[in-house]
Amino acid sequence: MSRNTRVLRCSPEDVFRVLEDGWLFPAWVVGASRMREVGDDWPHKGSSLHHSFGTWPMLLDDATEVLDYDPPRRLVLKARGWPIGEARVTIHVKPHPDGSIVRIQEEAIAGPGALIPAPILDVPLQLRNHETLHRLAYLAEGMAERTAHTTAHEEDSATREDSAPR
Repeated sequence: MSRNTRVLRCSPEDVFRVLEDGWLFPAWVVGASRMREVGDDWPHKGSSLHHSFGTWPMLLDDATEVLDYDPPRRLVLKARGWPIGEARVTIHVKPHPDGSIVRIQEEAIAGPGALIPAPILDVPLQLRNHETLHRLAYLAEGMAERTAHTTAHEEDSATREDSAPR
């Protein structure tokens, strides 16, 4: 079972803001190349998103299903990637003095990938999930930064409202 951990400079809620937007899936999941459909109830338990992985012209269409959803603490997914197989991916998010700490744990549960001994499979999964957390950090920290600051337009509007005659 592969485990990767990273400290992100944002709150657990900021991390979940990214996880809850299924259309962002290929932006942070290494290997996912495009979204085809996101279930209306994503990311609630039983919902799914339909994505492709690989690169053109070798794109494979598959889906990822939510097994457990406990915001802003945990998201458990069953990621399908046939013909390679299926994996259970657990994302744990906890508060940390610098923001939050995120751990991705992944294990092959079906198909040919499940037949590969864990010490051998863990090497590529560690590398992939290191980059996955790196991408997730960019998105979550960037969204947190955007929402933490007001825009010049918002500040200008607030100033006009404050100075309006009463």
